[in-house]
Amino acid sequence: MTRVDPEAPAESLGDDVASDAAPARLGRKRDHTRDPEILEAAIDVLAETGFEGMTIDMVATRARAGKATIYRRWPSKADLVLDAVACMKASELDADHLPDTGTLRGDLVAMIRPKTIEEAQRKLRIMAGLFGMISTTPELADAAHAAIIEPRAAVNRALLRRAIERGEVRDDVDVDLIASITPAMVAFRLLVERRPVDSGYLVSLIDGVLLPAAGVVPGPAAG
Repeated sequence: MTRVDPEAPAESLGDDVASDAAPARLGRKRDHTRDPEILEAAIDVLAETGFEGMTIDMVATRARAGKATIYRRWPSKADLVLDAVACMKASELDADHLPDTGTLRGDLVAMIRPKTIEEAQRKLRIMAGLFGMISTTPELADAAHAAIIEPRAAVNRALLRRAIERGEVRDDVDVDLIASITPAMVAFRLLVERRPVDSGYLVSLIDGVLLPAAGVVPGPAAG
């Protein structure tokens, strides 16, 4: 069921009804070339105002896009936020070019990207805004899980399976469970504790949680 945003302009709310009443026009395609700019604008506004203070008008102004254009692509503010966060996470994780250092720990550590203090604070504000959305719209929790936790869990699954193939990890470990532990802990730290996540914290999760769960003991160089 499509969620209806109270900000939606009248013309956008009628799109679904009109599509049921008349056949779609052949050859008419929506232009998605502005999507990256709109999604980036949504992230910026979310970081600045939080979910409650955020409006589609603000995003439209920041992206220099029409409000109706945004609603034709995203039927509600929540849909826009979820898509924006998912795209942000996807840009941070390149699943097609994973590091291959020869060890599971090396691969996991290589996935950590240094962040400036400003970037960490912005990420914290974005996650706080997402937490506000989940608090007011709990039915979106599953979608938020898919946007926040699943991208990193998918990478962890790929790295764990590679470690199994080279004999570093037993083939009877619960890959799905182990892969989701650290992303869930990161999400908890950001969303609930409202604390930033730095490289030191991520390395502590790798050495203290993920590797032991996979039956791997970090070597002497794992400082």
